[in-house]
Amino acid sequence: MRNRLLLAAVLACLGFASLLPQGASAHGDVTPQPIDTAGLDALKEGEWLSENPYRGNEKAKEIGASGYNQNCARCHGLEVISGGLAPDLRYLELGKTGDEWFIQRIRHGAKKPDGSTMMPGFEGTFNQEAMWAIRTYIESVHQE
Repeated sequence: MRNRLLLAAVLACLGFASLLPQGASAHGDVTPQPIDTAGLDALKEGEWLSENPYRGNEKAKEIGASGYNQNCARCHGLEVISGGLAPDLRYLELGKTGDEWFIQRIRHGAKKPDGSTMMPGFEGTFNQEAMWAIRTYIESVHQE
């Protein structure tokens, strides 16, 4: 069963979901799922922060875990344990340096040298509160 789920995740991440048996899916729909940020302090719209304002906030961690598992796990791995398709975010640097890399990448995505998309940008899909909540969750499972 685990191998079939892994294969489904790989096929979905690589854009070959049509090869999956009818009714099969990886870790869910590849359409970004909304993230309910109710309960978090609102951040000023249009003013992007470079440092996580929710660091250590348990509500943000809970919201971030849900948002991560619905939207990021299909490529970055369940419980932030990468299977090798995308960076293992448990090793992302803590603090401001890691925050700056994270917010840049989640907002704008990443492209290969040939211009093809490795990771889509989520600015306009997720609000800043949702992005920082995901960062808070990722930091909670950090590994050295």
